Amino acid sequence: MNTIVRRALAALVASGICLSAWAAVTASLDKTQMVLGERVRLVIVNTGSGGQQPDTTALQQDFDILGTQRGSSVQITNGHMSSQTQFTVLLAPKHGGTIRIAPIPWGGEQSGALELTVSAGADPGKTGTSTAESQITMSGTLDQKQPYVQSAVVLSLRLNVGVQMAQASLDFQGNSDVLVRQLGKDQQRTESRNGRVYQVIERKYLLIPQRSGAISLKGPLLQAQVQDESASAGDSDIDAFFGNVFGQTAGHFARRMRTVNLQANAIEMNVQPRPANAEASNWLPAQKLTLEETWRPEQGTLHVGEPLTRHLRLSALGVTAGQLPDLASSMPVPDGIKKYPDQAKTDEALEGETLRANRDQDVALIASAAGHYVLPALRLVWWDTVNRAQHTLELPERSVDILPATGVGASAAGAAGAAPNTTVAADASSAPADNSNTIDTNNTASTASAFSKASLMAQTPWRWISAALAVLWLATLLLWWRARRWALPHGGSTDTNASAANSGSALPTARRSASAALASLQRACTANDPHLARQHVLEWATAVWPQSPPRGLTSLAERLKDARYALPLQQLDRACYTADMAWNGTALAHAFAKPPKPGASAKSTPLIPDLYD
Repeated sequence: MNTIVRRALAALVASGICLSAWAAVTASLDKTQMVLGERVRLVIVNTGSGGQQPDTTALQQDFDILGTQRGSSVQITNGHMSSQTQFTVLLAPKHGGTIRIAPIPWGGEQSGALELTVSAGADPGKTGTSTAESQITMSGTLDQKQPYVQSAVVLSLRLNVGVQMAQASLDFQGNSDVLVRQLGKDQQRTESRNGRVYQVIERKYLLIPQRSGAISLKGPLLQAQVQDESASAGDSDIDAFFGNVFGQTAGHFARRMRTVNLQANAIEMNVQPRPANAEASNWLPAQKLTLEETWRPEQGTLHVGEPLTRHLRLSALGVTAGQLPDLASSMPVPDGIKKYPDQAKTDEALEGETLRANRDQDVALIASAAGHYVLPALRLVWWDTVNRAQHTLELPERSVDILPATGVGASAAGAAGAAPNTTVAADASSAPADNSNTIDTNNTASTASAFSKASLMAQTPWRWISAALAVLWLATLLLWWRARRWALPHGGSTDTNASAANSGSALPTARRSASAALASLQRACTANDPHLARQHVLEWATAVWPQSPPRGLTSLAERLKDARYALPLQQLDRACYTADMAWNGTALAHAFAKPPKPGASAKSTPLIPDLYD
């Protein structure tokens, strides 16, 4: 008996030695082509020692590992022993394309490399998946099929979700050819179809093509955690597989949440160029445009020094507010009348499936001498993207009779007419680039009111006018100073003023400095002047962060930490340091139409927030 045992042990040792010599690691996939969202099984077999586990760390770069399974078997045939260990990994690809699975090490050996082809399997108009994710569909429509360059295109995206979903996010990035930003907030509701309840999520995106021709934009990507409803079936399949091969099983895949990656195919646009017969000085592509005006006072007598206020309202479909032109700067006025534009107010909103933008602005007109004046017609040329034709809007000319200042002679009228120049000169010292855009109606008395008071003062002898105007100006400064202290956070006024004093700035506050710099930036963008735009955007940054201003455009982009500023600033930086490079300021003007508030640090926010914020 002892002899038999010794022979058996010797045979086992000998067969073990042979087994060690034959040890090998192989790997295989249960499929080599699949659709993004499906699962694939990677089977790794070790015909040598199975005391260790394979190193699957490298798989995490391209896959979500949903579970693992291990089994082993030993067979003795005619005195020869053989064993093998099988390790199965359930994988979900994180992205589409051809994925190379590198050799997997196990027990001093390694498998061969594998390749897996993963298709996106989505359509921008009709998107879905072929497995459990079939309960999640995504569809999108554009409000224009063939938009013009720099026109506003609205993408309406709709998600139908029939499964429990957590940690969902929707990512849609622009590129150098198309600017992208979200419009408004998500609209959510529930619908019942075929006995299943679906959550419907609708989101709007604004696309602005920056060049003409064929443009391809990577489609939206949905990433979410969903409950793996098919995990039990998967466990049964794997258990059965191990049982058939080895006659036993070891463990099972636990039911769990798994990652879903659902991406639409690229958004394709055929962008029309600016027509050759379009107005050379202005390019405003819109579906519809209206221009209205109102006057204050509408009728009645006006005297020298009294303001006539013209309110302009420009409304357009299919463009952004940043694309609407500054009509006040192009408004012609006759000799003897000066114009003082107020800060324009802009807004955007969806009208149906299209973007509507509005621009409102007041312009005060002051006559320095009595007489009959004719205000020329105001014309605006724009391109009709619906009818593919150029149109001209025109506000008619208007006649105005200005009477001498009440109860005074020519010298008094001249003094009253000079009062507006005195007020604007004070603002011009703060922002010499453009007197018309430095008036801050939030912090100082309105221009029209100051001019009216200057006109009333003309009723007194001229030698009292200068003293009265000085008192009025000092009172305005005092009111502004008190309002500023109440508007700023506690202690903020002292810090701002101290910073302004240290920097030698002539601006009274960082808020006015920032406002003036932004106004100058918009004009530089309109003129497509990259060097002037760089100067003014850094002036704005200095006003916002007076104690530690960014040194350049790259550091400014890092300070803002917002994707909508990064690309326009990068394009501006490249244009400033590349000879003979054409630069279009539309993207930068649009980005800074609503910048972070002066004096506050920009918050780091994702371009696309969580779906369930």
